[in-house]
Amino acid sequence: MKNIDEIEELVKLISKLPGLGPKSAKRIILKLINSREELMKPMANCLVKAYKNVSRCNSCGALKSNLIGCNNCEKVEKKYNKICVVETIADQWSIENSNIYQGYFHILGGTLSSSNSQRKEDLLISSLVERVKKDSIEEVIIATSATVEGQTTAHYIKDSLKDTNVKVSKLAQGLPVGGEIESLDDGTLFSAFKNRRHIEHNSD
Repeated sequence: MKNIDEIEELVKLISKLPGLGPKSAKRIILKLINSREELMKPMANCLVKAYKNVSRCNSCGALKSNLIGCNNCEKVEKKYNKICVVETIADQWSIENSNIYQGYFHILGGTLSSSNSQRKEDLLISSLVERVKKDSIEEVIIATSATVEGQTTAHYIKDSLKDTNVKVSKLAQGLPVGGEIESLDDGTLFSAFKNRRHIEHNSD
């Protein structure tokens, strides 16, 4: 496969996907080439459609269809009174698949950290405050990871909501120190949600 520019470019791109390296990328490419009509062509078409029609919602951070709008923050079939705040879309999917929580999601897109260039404006925290006020939300459940960055972000969210009347709670028992939401099993998530604790606003 050497000296074929298209193949070498594919190897570079596929190797950037989580859990994949050059060897895995080459195996995937061979499978695609050997299944041009069954896999390669349909996948290429799907990727083009996804690139054109799927993006992150500017309000809640969830993936949305550009054709029909956001199914997370614009739900019309049922209104909820709580929002679960998570770091990533993968965290949202993990909680949704567990069927533990029924409500809106707010996907930050990362965490606050002094070691990276993540800005507060990039985390959609301002839009979270707007959603709480606009949609008459009664509870915000902070489901950030039990890491230093996750806890720092949780405290900043709590402070950002101090001028609202919303109840702010955080996942508690069952969430191990250093644990990330998307890696937790359903039983651990259930315990974390069931035993979430109320976070008091600072008076100062």
